[in-house]
Amino acid sequence: QLQLVESGGGLVQPGGSLRLSCAASGFTLHYYTIGWFRQAPGKEREGVSCISSSGGLTNYADSVKGRFTISRDNARDTVWLQMNSLKPEDTAVYYCAATFDSCSGYMSPSQYGDWGQGTQVTVSS
Repeated sequence: QLQLVESGGGLVQPGGSLRLSCAASGFTLHYYTIGWFRQAPGKEREGVSCISSSGGLTNYADSVKGRFTISRDNARDTVWLQMNSLKPEDTAVYYCAATFDSCSGYMSPSQYGDWGQGTQVTVSS
């Protein structure tokens, strides 16, 4: 089983920024589409963004378009999610996940078979 490790979460004020990282442990990420998901208390897990294995294709949920940017460096086996102009409604546990499926506009958690443990993002004044 693949092991993914997220980092970079924390407490930030509205309008602030955070950069989340997703790193692989014991394997290489560069064959996989990587997705970022989030889950707020009492809500279903939702797709935030994904990036193809080459980095040439990305997709974003409408709620984060223009504010979040996904990127990857396959030489460093790392994927990042840069989050700007954060809002209280962005508060959630953020997870990265891997799949061999394509990075499509609709991200279903069921497409992704390997998940990290999550990192908490809290946006509050």
